[in-house]
Amino acid sequence: MVSTRLSDVEDEGLPTPDRVERWLEIDPGLGFKLDPGPGWDRPLVDALAATDAVEILDLKAHYEGTSVDNPPDPTLYELLVEAFPDAVIEDPGVTDETRPILAGHENRISWDSPITGVGSIEDLTFEPRWLNIKPSRFGTVESLFETLEYCAERDVRLYGGGQFELDVGRTQIQTLASLFYPDGPNDVAPGGYNAPKPTAGLPSSPLDRLAAIAPGWPGSPHPVCRCFCCRD
Repeated sequence: MVSTRLSDVEDEGLPTPDRVERWLEIDPGLGFKLDPGPGWDRPLVDALAATDAVEILDLKAHYEGTSVDNPPDPTLYELLVEAFPDAVIEDPGVTDETRPILAGHENRISWDSPITGVGSIEDLTFEPRWLNIKPSRFGTVESLFETLEYCAERDVRLYGGGQFELDVGRTQIQTLASLFYPDGPNDVAPGGYNAPKPTAGLPSSPLDRLAAIAPGWPGSPHPVCRCFCCRD
């Protein structure tokens, strides 16, 4: 899974599909987690939908005071819901204007930023079918595993997310993904896949060894991990 923006935050130009198309030239089997926002119009959305490679649309509507704040936009939401009928819709903003647009798509709505443990799941307005698991949000290992058990009992589909900024945590979330949600659209690929400039020659799925564990983690008995880049 490649998680990328179509233009950098400091860019003044409008987003284009060029970065996605370049990655697909390098590896046609890749899937994408994209962050729709201002500048996403019908021609861009149509070009991206034509690749059939967009698996998650991260709307980031729950961030405040950050460089990635993305207030709910009913026009954009309607465009995305129609153009990507099979994509997971992550962290939408549910308002009076967007609620009718999202109605009927609850089974592909996922949550990330609001999820900090079992209590936060139970506080959602409807029982989720998807969640993005970011261990750093849970505070304790106990809370993390309580949440994983809770979701397993309710058939909530999970995937790992991002966190390349956490250094050694990157390898740890790869390990968790391989053990608990290996078939999810995991955004835990090696950091090179998050670079603005697509590059050939990066490690591909499956990685050679799950036991390339970050400091502090025991070696794993599992010789192969098949979750990375969401291509299995």
